[in-house]
Amino acid sequence: MLVTLIPFFDKNMKVSAYSLFSQKENYLLNPDLQGSAMLSGAGRIDGLEVIENIGLDTLTPDTDVFLHIGNINVFSDIESQIDKKMRSRLVLLFDNSITNTDDYRNRLRELKECGFKLAIYKIPIAEFESKKELLQMMTYIILDCKKIHLDKAKIYFSHQFPQIKICVGNVENQETFDKLKDDEMFPLFEGRFYRLPVTKGETKIEPLKVNYLELMNIVNDADYELAQAADVIGRDTALVVSLLDMVNRIAINSKVTSIRHAAAILGQKELKKWLNTVITKELCADKPNEINRISLLRAKFAESLAPAFGLSAKSSELFLMGLFSVLDIILDVPMEEALVKVNVSKDIRDAILKQKGGLSEVYEFMMAYEDADWQEVCRRLIVKEIDIDTIYNAYTETVVWYRKMFF
Repeated sequence: MLVTLIPFFDKNMKVSAYSLFSQKENYLLNPDLQGSAMLSGAGRIDGLEVIENIGLDTLTPDTDVFLHIGNINVFSDIESQIDKKMRSRLVLLFDNSITNTDDYRNRLRELKECGFKLAIYKIPIAEFESKKELLQMMTYIILDCKKIHLDKAKIYFSHQFPQIKICVGNVENQETFDKLKDDEMFPLFEGRFYRLPVTKGETKIEPLKVNYLELMNIVNDADYELAQAADVIGRDTALVVSLLDMVNRIAINSKVTSIRHAAAILGQKELKKWLNTVITKELCADKPNEINRISLLRAKFAESLAPAFGLSAKSSELFLMGLFSVLDIILDVPMEEALVKVNVSKDIRDAILKQKGGLSEVYEFMMAYEDADWQEVCRRLIVKEIDIDTIYNAYTETVVWYRKMFF
């Protein structure tokens, strides 16, 4: 199975919901399955096992999770599949294939009575009136801002369905978000706007970030000195506490109190990985929390993909490639300038800036996967002769790692 989580933001750029996108099979490899996909496993909610495996606590607290429900598996025993404790955060998401008939209306009422929230998307304007009874039961509706005139939709829904929260989808740029974010009728936003490349920005970097970048420059050097890295770590109390706490958890029968001793225990490779991860998290402190999450998930996902792409020896570089893939947004400078500040290898620079070189295949695959571009993902799996379960395992391993690291 292929699965990924797409974030929804509020007006303050805080993640307030996720939509889980999934696909069971590689339909390019098995085209006959695509026509019967709606009937395959109709009694089971696609992607639910991912939520069960990683746990809702892995995601941003108090967020809703949209689960796509087909017009057939809506009649399955959903109530027995989803624990009552999870229902307050799960939103059952339907598309325009659901029809306004007695069977569907009665089923949706049953689900609402059991504590589920309901949502709908891909519904054209022409069907608003014909599906009026269904819309009256919805908590959310997702409207594509490129296909629907939002001003007119706002007036219509405020009069006809005041209970519905309008989620604005397909927001492509920051300008569009800025125009819409303060409208009380639009509580949630989805799109690529929050991770677009920075083409210009502030050239002055805050003093704390300067220290972090200096440390990154040291540890990303090909053969850096542990003592030098330890001395720079010593300038930041939070880093010192975090390092000593982590090392003392793995040290056997000894209490490590020296920064240099702790650095020596970890060694060059592990200290480099730990520092890049922790510092990236700190650099994201003044950014939307999803930027930090994306950076860390990309890092681990790229590392987990290394064996499948025949790049096991490059797993450490792949980790850094994913970690630094949003560095321009973190530092508010163009990516070319951002990568100079952290002293990365040529392979990492080429992959991020030019999508060329030995790491670029993983970079491009990771980006297509994040966008739930399943056709492109499946095409690449066929070319590389990678089994779909290998990718599923790499993704779930990534999210579980994130949960253990930060929760």
